[in-house]
Amino acid sequence: MKLTLGFSPCPNDTFIFEAMVHGRIDTEGLDFDWFLADVEELNSRAMEGSVDITKMSYHAFAVAAPNYLILDSGSALGRGNGPLVVSKRRIWPDELNEALIAIPGENTTANLLFSIFWPKATRKSEYLFSDIPEAILSGEADAGVIIHETRFTYHAMGLLRVADTGEMWEKLTGGMPLPLGGIVVSRGLDTATAEKVNRCVRRSIEFAFANPGHSVDFIAKNARETEAAVTAEHIRLYVNSYSLSLGQEGREAVERLLELARERKLTGSLPDRIFL
Repeated sequence: MKLTLGFSPCPNDTFIFEAMVHGRIDTEGLDFDWFLADVEELNSRAMEGSVDITKMSYHAFAVAAPNYLILDSGSALGRGNGPLVVSKRRIWPDELNEALIAIPGENTTANLLFSIFWPKATRKSEYLFSDIPEAILSGEADAGVIIHETRFTYHAMGLLRVADTGEMWEKLTGGMPLPLGGIVVSRGLDTATAEKVNRCVRRSIEFAFANPGHSVDFIAKNARETEAAVTAEHIRLYVNSYSLSLGQEGREAVERLLELARERKLTGSLPDRIFL
């Protein structure tokens, strides 16, 4: 059976899926027609329901939930991993309400978190995540919410940290890990096939951890920031035990994020079942 699969070119995703898409593991008869895309494009395709398996932001999942279920494996979730709010000049967090904010997409979890903590900050402009630092440096935006590789390189670019949404999340939730994105599977697939997909994702992560050298070229070919130290830190932060399995704690964290989004009227209601 051939299934469509979408994930981002960021090191954490290419690290996770390298073995799965290059035949290094047992895929139990599944074949993957895969493509790479920025997270906001992945979100858009998922909200259309046009992909069998895809990485997507948990914010966008609130819209796509009628068509997808969250896999136990593959999530980007943890502590100390939150999107950062940065600026060129020193500004205080309460000044963000009047600032023009660069965001990496309306449906990203980064934007959701920013909206939870700064509900009055409504002046926003969308950019590809890697273009946000330049938008701030050039004066197009007063501040921005940065994710992925830019989280590790902003300081060297001359930008200043205004706030860490991950720290704010942990304080708000009593230390829960922060869910950023997950791997979802179409509700149109039968349960047996969906469970095969979940096993393949976990098997691919286990292979990547055990054989990190196999993914180096694939990661470097697709990453926007190719410095080895940045890539290694990126993978270390976003691929962890929760990526292997959300577990009870991870599921509760996802549910808490989506509950907060509903309470703040940032998303709508969800189906009764959201996990595979």
